[in-house]
This record gives sequence, C-alpha cells and structure tokens, in this order.
Amino acid sequence: VREYFAVNSIESVNTRKKDKSYHFKCPGDEKLIWTNSAIIATGASPDRLNVKGESGLIGKGISFCATCDGALYRDREVAVVGGGDKAIEEAIFLTKFAKKVYIIHRRDELRAVEILKDRVFKNKKIEFLWDSVVEKFIGKNKLEGILIRNKKENKTYKLKVDGVFEYIDWKPNSKLVKDLVKLDKKGFIITNSQMETSLPGIFAVGDVRNTPLRQVITAVADGAVAAMYVDRFLSKSAVRLPS
Repeated sequence: VREYFAVNSIESVNTRKKDKSYHFKCPGDEKLIWTNSAIIATGASPDRLNVKGESGLIGKGISFCATCDGALYRDREVAVVGGGDKAIEEAIFLTKFAKKVYIIHRRDELRAVEILKDRVFKNKKIEFLWDSVVEKFIGKNKLEGILIRNKKENKTYKLKVDGVFEYIDWKPNSKLVKDLVKLDKKGFIITNSQMETSLPGIFAVGDVRNTPLRQVITAVADGAVAAMYVDRFLSKSAVRLPS
C-alpha cells in the first residue's frame, strides 16, 4: 500500500457499513484499496495574499512559518502580515532574530487575545503599519521589498524588507473526507487526543486536524500517537477485508 500511494493521488474515500471497512480510489484506476483503518495526513494550505510578485518569491523571501525560517533573518528587517493570534505570536518570535519587525494589518486594531496584545505593544523591535495592505512584492531572484498602500490615506509607498511572513489563515485539505468525519467550522478534522475522528478506524494527524500548533515536530508526534492507536484498533478488529 505504501508503494502504491507513493506514486498515486487519492480521488475518494468511502465506507461500507456492512463490515465497517473503507476503500480508497485513485484517479484513472478501477482498483479499490480496502482497509479497516486509515490515517488522514493531507495537511493544510496557507492562504496567500494573491498579489503581484508573490508566487515567484515564495521561499525566496516570502514564508508562512517564522518558527521554520526565522533564524535566516538574523539582524535583518522583516514584515508580518496579519493581526490575529498566530501573526502576533510569530512576530514576537521573530524579534529573537530580526532587528526590526513590521506588522502590517488592514485594520486599526488587532484581533489577537489581550495577553498577546500586551506583549507585542511592549516590544520595542516591533512597529505597526495600521490600515495597510500589501499591493506588490518587489524582487526577481529574492525579495527586495514590498509596496504598501495605506487604505485610510490612500497613499502607496515602498518598504524595504528582507523577508515577509504571511499569516492570513489556513485552509485544511479535508475535502477527501468531508462527508465521512466531523469537521469544525473552518473545515479542520475534529479529533481526540488519540487522533481518532468521529468515524471508527479513521484517524487524522498534522495540520489537517483541529490543532492550535502547526509545525513539523507536532505533526510527527501526531503520527506516532495515531500509529499506536491504529495498531490497537486493528488488534481488536476481527473483520476480514474484501479480496
């Protein structure tokens, strides 16, 4: 199964109530893969600003993970786009490395919780650019700056930064199982501490589940937990799969 899925994408997942088994279907292949259990690890995709110059500079100055890339910007100037909890947490984290952090927010107040507001407003390395949006990313082989527009004043200006971290929102890749398991309001798969979903035998790990922290290390930990409980689930299952 591992080798099969390594070169094939999954088109659909369905359940058969008769024997509580599931089958996976791959595009262009009539063969069904049957199983009593599965781990959904399809991840989540960060929302993008979708402005000019963005697509060509992702990974070349544009990032979606300060924890992953923050150390690359030691003693440099960076910008964080967003005003929610995640944006503020990561902006504060970036001050460990960057000499200056700009927070670009389209509104005139933050959506973050009060404790984060208190921390960020006290940080002298952070400067706020209120009522502002990014209109363009500047640079060819690497990010050289961004074009910002202040919505209230309707003025546009260039800001020279070495890196931009986007924290608009995340979209879970849960479409595959949206009709099988329970999702939260944003579409993330709801699990318990054992990574079990609402459907027996189906587990979810990593960014696709409703978790407050989305990092490689936490996703790996989720996988270890899920693997253990899948083993326990299968040990209790006496159902024979279709041939």
